[in-house]
Amino acid sequence: MAHLTENPADKERFICIYPIYVNSKKTLAEGRRIPTEKAVENPSCAEIRDVLTAAGMNVYVENKMHPREWNRDVQFRGRVRVQVKQEDGSLCQDKFSSRKDVMFYVAEMIPKLKTRTQKSGSGDASSQQGEGGKKSKKKKK
Repeated sequence: MAHLTENPADKERFICIYPIYVNSKKTLAEGRRIPTEKAVENPSCAEIRDVLTAAGMNVYVENKMHPREWNRDVQFRGRVRVQVKQEDGSLCQDKFSSRKDVMFYVAEMIPKLKTRTQKSGSGDASSQQGEGGKKSKKKKK
């Protein structure tokens, strides 16, 4: 028996969202499930959890890996389970009628997170430093 229960409110029946599903750095073959232009660069489980919790969804994180995720870093670990339907089968929130709706919402909201808006500024600086490092190495040769 695939599911131990038919109750949509049980944790086993929550939908799974792996960060890889909304990662713009991944191809469809590598596990991305939404269009690149809507996807987010390297989302983390914590970011997905924060966004959905803020939306008032019932969410919990599991320490699981997506089978196509080759990178075993902690950053890429984890799976978020989201309750989409209540016990009687009705939707918890009308705007999330399918797992696609949840993925699009997550991908739309993660760039607006405070951690993301701060990171994007420092990310530019680190890339400039990286280029500077390369130039100095060339001088040494």
